[in-house]
Amino acid sequence: MHFASDNAAGIAAPILNALTRANEGFAFGYGNDDVTERLNRRFAEVFEREVAVFLVPSGTAANALALAHLAPPWGAVICHEGCHLATDECGASEFFGGGLKLVGLKGPGGKVTASAVEARLSHGSWGGPHHVVPAVLSVTQPTEAGTIYGLDELRELAGIAQRRGLAVHMDGARLANALARMNITPAEATWRSGVDVLSLGATKGGALAAEAVIFFDPSRAAGMSERRKRGGHLVSKHRFLAAQFEAFLTDDLWLSLAAHANTMADILSARLRAAGLRIVWPVEANEVFVVVSHRLDRRLRAAGACYYVWSTQSQPDDYTLGEDELLARLVTSFATSESEIKRFAAIASAQESSTVWGGTLSLPKVSSDAG
Repeated sequence: MHFASDNAAGIAAPILNALTRANEGFAFGYGNDDVTERLNRRFAEVFEREVAVFLVPSGTAANALALAHLAPPWGAVICHEGCHLATDECGASEFFGGGLKLVGLKGPGGKVTASAVEARLSHGSWGGPHHVVPAVLSVTQPTEAGTIYGLDELRELAGIAQRRGLAVHMDGARLANALARMNITPAEATWRSGVDVLSLGATKGGALAAEAVIFFDPSRAAGMSERRKRGGHLVSKHRFLAAQFEAFLTDDLWLSLAAHANTMADILSARLRAAGLRIVWPVEANEVFVVVSHRLDRRLRAAGACYYVWSTQSQPDDYTLGEDELLARLVTSFATSESEIKRFAAIASAQESSTVWGGTLSLPKVSSDAG
């Protein structure tokens, strides 16, 4: 019953097989191999336009290098205060950006809102030369709350950014889950909605270590090759990153793996609701946030369940935690089985029917591999 993170799952079999095939013989390093050349063409097909792609081994590297490329050291990146790059990447964006500033905004369900962005840009202290200059708007799709920006929301946010001269970055560590849920194309979800640069994740979706920074205007990527190398994220045996992405994209494997994870989250959510537990946010991707008692938490962990205790500042207005309650984050993956869910839900169903509300409880967020 492992619901700690989709990072905890193994490697999807087709991707592991692709790594084995890539391991045969010799190939030029640093991206000068046939697999990378094929992958670049494949990305252009997937996104329906020419793109510039830079593979890196971690999502933190993808986000940090992308933002460092888009914003000057005196620039500001507008983002949600609880997003991954602001809370779980150890200041990587600021480090690689030479001192750029993350400006976090509040927003329900892990989302920045158009009104909040407009207000911050209109009434903040910018430039002058005493203040940073707004340079990038970064959105996470899906969010840290497992919610999904609709296309109208993305377009409205991108419109504000474009009118103000900001680039739009998307952290798409779980973008496949959003695509599978929304049943839209990668192009619709990104550049056609105003996204300039995408950090695309494969690791959480079933790869070993494979992320990509994708520029939808290749001219904007000038110097990114050197930035990646200087940052220590140009992998010499580059073909092993490319082989993972090639398999990930072949026959829409990434979408089918994500669809399975989403379905498992739906089943998990339904069974927990049936057990009388409270689900905090709508289950729109592959994350379920549920309120449990400390007693049930102990029972679940004693039975071998793994998940993280979560804290949040973007809870719904009617959300409270009782003195004997905590918020648990449950993440499903391509490897999650329905039998795991049934066992977990059976334990949850055995809890006492009464649940006490009132008071507040603030527990530390566990984030050793959070995301």
